[in-house]
Amino acid sequence: MTNPYRELFSAPGSLAFSITGFIARMPVSMTGIGIIAMLSQLRGDYGLAGAVSAAFTLSMALIGPRVSRVVDRRGQGKVLLPATGISVAALGALLLCAHYSAPAWTLFVFAVLAGFMPSMAAMVRARWSELYRDSPRLHTAFSLESVIDELTFVVGPALSVALCTAVFPEAGPLLAVIFLASGVALFVAQRDTEPAVRPPSEAGGRSVISDGAIIGLVLTLMAGGVIVGTVDVVSVAFAEVQGGTAAAGIVVSAYALGSGAAGLLFGMLRQAIPLPRLLLMGTAGTALTTLPLLIVDSIATLSVAVFVAGVFFAPTMIVVMGLVEKIVPAAKLTEGMTWAITGLSIGVAMGAAVSGEAVDRFGPDGGFAVAVIAGAFAVLAAACGHRVLGSRVRENDLTACRVG
Repeated sequence: MTNPYRELFSAPGSLAFSITGFIARMPVSMTGIGIIAMLSQLRGDYGLAGAVSAAFTLSMALIGPRVSRVVDRRGQGKVLLPATGISVAALGALLLCAHYSAPAWTLFVFAVLAGFMPSMAAMVRARWSELYRDSPRLHTAFSLESVIDELTFVVGPALSVALCTAVFPEAGPLLAVIFLASGVALFVAQRDTEPAVRPPSEAGGRSVISDGAIIGLVLTLMAGGVIVGTVDVVSVAFAEVQGGTAAAGIVVSAYALGSGAAGLLFGMLRQAIPLPRLLLMGTAGTALTTLPLLIVDSIATLSVAVFVAGVFFAPTMIVVMGLVEKIVPAAKLTEGMTWAITGLSIGVAMGAAVSGEAVDRFGPDGGFAVAVIAGAFAVLAAACGHRVLGSRVRENDLTACRVG
């Protein structure tokens, strides 16, 4: 039996842009938590640390899709280096301001400017789309990317915090800066696999986010992100109640393992069910698997519960990306994927904030209730957009048949 993941890399240059893209996207998972770890040690103020980190996350969520929109119009090679340069310079200034006890407002200014960090996950997916558009291999490529996303968000935060606490406070964000600068430079150097720039007439003047179908997909991933953020926060609180905070790492790893394994397996399967229906099935599974979180009574049962919950996360994200590729014009694809990833990132941040507040008021069960509500919202978003998505996918397939 052939390995579909090995076949992916038969295309010249695919391995190079995949590896360099992995390096370049690590800073997304390292920077926010690294800022918190750094400032909490240097300033002793968790409120300030969280606020500066939130400013960075919000800025990236707002600026990232606009950077990607310019990439669609002018090409990765012309846009990524200047955008990365702004982000690298701002992060460097942020580290200096933190180290030399500059006024707090300077931290916020440079955190906002650091939000020019490009969405490298979207850039890599755009290259896979250029290679395998209308090919079954694109489904496998998106599955691989989903697993890599999981890997970065498991390894990145742990690495950043470990460096900040064991080496020196600025070490985590500093390594993120190095990864960003070197990774993007090496990625951009892979010219042969860079997506072609479509004529302006294909792109139109409106942003992708003005499309109701895209809004529905972004909201679906946002709800999924809330569940991820909730699992991260509530796992720590639950482990503390159980008498072993360190065990929270086991729980988070179980979630990532379930999601990653399911993503890899999903990528090896042939798509026989229409994508809009798969989205409904995935969100329904996601919602149902949050319910056992309400009755867990030990680290072992929580680990099993989040492993099962994670099984539906990666496949659902893969389906969302497949739908974005289907319904968004090729001239706007990078922007569309960036909006989807932005929705996920906002959801993770919201989940962490809301579940943290729920834990403070009601304990771990209150935090898990946030995940249950988010699961229900994901089903609602997918159900509301099901008919429109089905129509758009059929329209796209008919157009592709006529062109072919």
